[in-house]
Amino acid sequence: MAKGPVLIDLETDEPTADVAKAPPVPDLVPPQGQAMQSAARFAARKPSALARWFWGLALAVVGAAISVAAWDFAISLIARAPILGWVVTGLIGALVLVALIIAVRELAAIGRLSRVDGLRRAADEALADADLTKARAVTTRLIAFYKGRDETKWGRDRLSERMSEQFDASGLMALAEDELLAPLDTAASREVEAAARQVATVTALVPLALADVATALAASLRMIRRIAEIYGGRAGFLGSWRLTRAVFVHLVATGAVAVGDDLLEPVLGGSVLSKLSRRFGEGLVNGALSARVGVAAMEVCRPLPFSDRHKPSTRAVIKRALKGLFSKG
Repeated sequence: MAKGPVLIDLETDEPTADVAKAPPVPDLVPPQGQAMQSAARFAARKPSALARWFWGLALAVVGAAISVAAWDFAISLIARAPILGWVVTGLIGALVLVALIIAVRELAAIGRLSRVDGLRRAADEALADADLTKARAVTTRLIAFYKGRDETKWGRDRLSERMSEQFDASGLMALAEDELLAPLDTAASREVEAAARQVATVTALVPLALADVATALAASLRMIRRIAEIYGGRAGFLGSWRLTRAVFVHLVATGAVAVGDDLLEPVLGGSVLSKLSRRFGEGLVNGALSARVGVAAMEVCRPLPFSDRHKPSTRAVIKRALKGLFSKG
């Protein structure tokens, strides 16, 4: 091997590569909040008309087949063993009766959700028109809506006594919020905070694949159902799914299933996601997105629209929900 100096010729006729034109390095780390965003888009996805027809016809065919099979089974059993056959027939009849009761409860739950929607639309109309007569009609309907709930008795009595003191629609709606809905808002906010904490903790501590997505979706479904119950819109299975779709469609349409450091700074301060590990950062983001879903559910389930004074702050809800889970960086 030669030990003399080595000459390197830097002059070449080949064009040099332009660094500015180089393709960006692919980001191998999944975006923050992917679990909650995936859950939101999954729940908000609307099936096609062809899919609805398919599942409707499939359900009808399967139901008819099960009904005919049960009928044939009961008839043949009566022919072979009359006593046992009639016992089984009675059990099948009881099953059908329970199914009818469940169907009636589902219809009643959907009707109750429709009443909540009707109250909110009527309140929006009364406020838009500044019509005191319409506002009083809405307030009377609201008092009747909560008539069967003991925890609202004091608020209903106060609202009934002070209705005549209000001389404009906005003042009457504000009085209804203060006397009747404020305690319900507090209870709903606690449900949102609990769900956000659960999603944040599971995402940060459980490294299993898809565990964060499943937890985010399950916690959101349970949270929305509980918020609906708090505001009086008790929903069955079909009603809960309809309500959940309404919440997530609103979130996806408005682009609210996105979150960044601007919402998490009140909780931890500074550039949060750059100071935490990826799993802990993902947990914080998914918890914050769960809080956003909860605030949207409160707006959808509440029988009156939020005034500026009572409208929940997403930042404040996130701060209360995630405070103490992670230390400041």
